[in-house]
Amino acid sequence: MDGLDDVENSMLYYNQAIILYHLRQYTEAISIGEKLYQFIEPFEDKFAQALCFLLVDLYLLTYQPEKALLLLAILEKMISQGNNKNGKSNEANKDATNQKIDAGVMVEAAKSKIHQCKVRSYVQMKSLKACKREIKSVMNTAGNSAPSLFLKSNFEYLRGNYRKAVKLLNSANITDLPGFLSTGECIRCMFWNNLGCIHFAMGKHNLGIFYFKKALQENDIACVPLTGTTKDQGKKFSGRPMSSLLTNKRYELLHNCGIQLLHIGRPLAAFECLIEAVQVYHSNPRLWLRLAECCIAANKGTSEQETRGLPSKKGIVQSILGQGYHQKIVLASQSTQNTVYNDGQSSAIPVASMEFAAICLRNALLLLPEDQQEMKKDNGLRNFNQSGSGEINNESSETCSGKPHEGERYLVPGPPSSPLRKQELDNLRCSILAGSAYIALALGDNLMALNHAENLLQQPKLSGSLKFLGHLYAAESLISLDRISDAITHLNPENVTDVFLGVSSNEQDQGSDRGENEQMESSGKQILQCYPNSVTSARAMMLFNLGSAYCLRSEYDKARKCLHQAASMVNPKEIPPEGILLAVYLELQNGNTQLALQIIKRNQLLPSVKALSSDVKKKPMFQSIQTVQPPPFSTVQRK
Repeated sequence: MDGLDDVENSMLYYNQAIILYHLRQYTEAISIGEKLYQFIEPFEDKFAQALCFLLVDLYLLTYQPEKALLLLAILEKMISQGNNKNGKSNEANKDATNQKIDAGVMVEAAKSKIHQCKVRSYVQMKSLKACKREIKSVMNTAGNSAPSLFLKSNFEYLRGNYRKAVKLLNSANITDLPGFLSTGECIRCMFWNNLGCIHFAMGKHNLGIFYFKKALQENDIACVPLTGTTKDQGKKFSGRPMSSLLTNKRYELLHNCGIQLLHIGRPLAAFECLIEAVQVYHSNPRLWLRLAECCIAANKGTSEQETRGLPSKKGIVQSILGQGYHQKIVLASQSTQNTVYNDGQSSAIPVASMEFAAICLRNALLLLPEDQQEMKKDNGLRNFNQSGSGEINNESSETCSGKPHEGERYLVPGPPSSPLRKQELDNLRCSILAGSAYIALALGDNLMALNHAENLLQQPKLSGSLKFLGHLYAAESLISLDRISDAITHLNPENVTDVFLGVSSNEQDQGSDRGENEQMESSGKQILQCYPNSVTSARAMMLFNLGSAYCLRSEYDKARKCLHQAASMVNPKEIPPEGILLAVYLELQNGNTQLALQIIKRNQLLPSVKALSSDVKKKPMFQSIQTVQPPPFSTVQRK
């Protein structure tokens, strides 16, 4: 639309914006709506209000709550002025009693909708104090209706009062609401989905996946009448209300199911859900990272010990051959490098393989902006036509352009969830680089692993846990490239200052706006523990790896000091199997065969006896201690 030559054509353009809205092409609908808004003065009050409400909905769907609040303030003035005009006209004509009653009902409905839109805006901004005030207005105007109870439940969910949020949802009467054909929303599907999100936040993932499956069933039931039996695409949508185009929420629900299954520890099932969702939301870098995490967990797995903050207890003895004097002990290989993960098939085939995980992480990196300049440049170019969420930068109308906060200006779309802010982008980039380095090591691509690890360590906002992993991955790749001296630099225990995983920006936003006397409900959700879970354990792991590096340079005295220092820093149960093998190798180098056998039998370190001979030089039996894998989830995704 280049211009409006005649105001009489405004209704046609408005209908075009309505069609684009129902087709989920929100960017084009906003451009038409903002063009119409420039000529709003000659329009009738009813048409002007309808246009403003349409723009408010579009702004909320594209995560622009500041613009929505500004337009809602204009709407309030418009309705109050129109109400005053109607009052004067009705005084002059006393026979228009019915019209006055109808106008009053319409005004009250408009005010109630304005309050609901304000609550949605404050929820997106996570401004809980302002949201609390508007919730009271919504409950006063709309009563205990299902929309008001759903909004209040969402508010309590953000505050961390999960039990109260569930209670509010259960008190909503969802049977008397109009059907999805008239509203475009399946209320039952929304009800079960919200319950699944709340139980996800409570850490009850099995209950959460149960509710998400119920939501999928309700969605399928709602979509059955819309499918029809005709194969003609032209007649497929005939006779259907336009609002029914927004009914199908299958891919949003599959996304939620995949994230929930990943937390449960079922990566293959999560992969099947997310690989279907990514076909629609292919512009979401966070979703590609989740797919890669499914592949990593399916091929590597996370042992029960590692989830409790302990090292994985792998057996160091594979088998025992022979008897008596000829008895031999075969040690199990602890290294997973150069393992063939696929069976010769193409890496681009969507299966849960490490090769496909590398492609997923490459896509995620390409979708991230390089710097803030690119974010400023592309902020108005990214669209959310198919996903229903996004951010634009259209300043064609001064009255419709709100000024967002400094942290809200740079947004990258992440449909179907909320867009990524700058802090979330930094955390996401670090997680992608850490996962890329791990996968490259697993596939034997040491140069690429070194490149990703060095890029990770250069990130300005890097959590202590990922910094620790970055040094380990860089050291392992350097050892494989026969650059032992450079690897020893990375294995300095002083490089580890903390192993903090970081807090998601959503939780920080919630905490910053909570009152002094308001406390988050104890949900019982346990934070994922990853080994090592303390600075002491992390430095001990560094020393174990440093001892392995010294062995490669035949500096056995330094290796033994590192081993003993690391063993003194941690509990004997926390000594990894690679540390046991390092002790066995050092005792064999000293000629203490019996002590080495005792270490293997007891699977623990023993006090070293005085070496009889230390002149024997042998090639090390293994290159380096296998480093720990990255945690399956860098941050919890709030759906």
